[in-house]
Amino acid sequence: MKTDSIHCKVEPELKTTVDNILSELGLNTSQAITLFYKQIALKHGLPFEVESLPNNTTLKTMQKTDEGQELTICKDANDMFDKLGI
Repeated sequence: MKTDSIHCKVEPELKTTVDNILSELGLNTSQAITLFYKQIALKHGLPFEVESLPNNTTLKTMQKTDEGQELTICKDANDMFDKLGI
């Protein structure tokens, strides 16, 4: 079977942690990546749910919105577009 190579960079601590877990499972990195790729191909997407964690700027903006601060009120879509300059 022909193979191709993948080169990626990960944090050293993460690599050590994952390598230890894979070793306990009887897998090496290449086998784990192959399993991951096969699951992506099978599901036509990631084999798990991905949730984005908001960054600090987004968290602050969400908090201000919840508190009613720095809101822009628009009468309708045209008013909104005018205020956005588009």
